[in-house]
Amino acid sequence: MLVKALEKAENEAYHLSFDSINDYLGLDDYSVWFMLKKCEASKEIIKNLENRRLLKCAYERIFFTQEKMVTSIFTNEIVRNKIEEEIASKANLDHEKVVIDIPSLPSVPYSNAKLELMDIPVFIKSKFGEKTSKKATELSRIINVMQAYMNIVRVYTEEPYRNKVAEASEKTFGYLPSETTISY
Repeated sequence: MLVKALEKAENEAYHLSFDSINDYLGLDDYSVWFMLKKCEASKEIIKNLENRRLLKCAYERIFFTQEKMVTSIFTNEIVRNKIEEEIASKANLDHEKVVIDIPSLPSVPYSNAKLELMDIPVFIKSKFGEKTSKKATELSRIINVMQAYMNIVRVYTEEPYRNKVAEASEKTFGYLPSETTISY
């Protein structure tokens, strides 16, 4: 919500303007909050945050893929905005009422700067006592299969629109099996 407030305040940048690096470094949480609260475009969001009227999750779906491209498509702001607009349109709501969050994580949470993402080094001791390093993916096909990105698609909205946005999200992303349904 805070990011949305900052995006809305962008057009009224005089509230958050700075002429030098020292002006920028002088910004702290309180001064940014105060400026966002004064800004006409972001005032409503800040008021909702202060009153704990937070966005609610209307839809969540987890899927795995080995394609980095799929993950990069979802993290593309233009694509995300188009999907938000589509869901809002199906729910007969203003585009501003729908927010999509798509964090993507490797399903095997390991990385090393010297190796490819998710290549896990395993040390093998020979019968002569020598230790050699191998990639776990070379030793086990199971690890190869597990190497995927976990993409979580979450659609958020305000409490009164939750059901409408959930239905529109299901039409857009597909229906979830009943065993994955979480009561809120």
